[in-house]
Amino acid sequence: MATKKSILVLLSVFIIAAWLLGSVAQVMAEAWTAKSILRVTKMEGLPIPDAQEHWVGMIEREGVTIYENGELAWSKRVVILDMTKEGRPMSQYTMTTFQDGSTITTYTKGKTVGSTPKGTSGEIIHGTGRFQGIKGTVMSTSKVLPPEKGEVMGKIVGESTMTFTLPPK
Repeated sequence: MATKKSILVLLSVFIIAAWLLGSVAQVMAEAWTAKSILRVTKMEGLPIPDAQEHWVGMIEREGVTIYENGELAWSKRVVILDMTKEGRPMSQYTMTTFQDGSTITTYTKGKTVGSTPKGTSGEIIHGTGRFQGIKGTVMSTSKVLPPEKGEVMGKIVGESTMTFTLPPK
């Protein structure tokens, strides 16, 4: 009798645990790959005379981001950097606005060598609209194109991958 009762209790615990685990919404991570091209819209800085080509400043860039899934967005990026020929740390904030008005804001850190960012990685820090509550990371690589006539600094062309989760609806 005690064995039968033990089996019933164990079976009941298993059924309750399965029901609880089954009722929890599963959150799946998504990964979106994108390509971007951004141009300089504002640049301010100060040359630092302690080393050749040492410059501290801020660069604002704007442009288009095209996601592999067909989404189009407008990106605005502010880069804060301490540049030398050998390379220095940089940090940047990017706000990407999608066609429906939803936004994703990221913060990334990396290194510049000359004026080219090298392998930046960071996090998604905020989202609005359909991206409200977003959490995740972003990895990007980019290169600066030679400046065209009238440009102070060339456009930046890059690729990025966002890996993120959204809260259940």
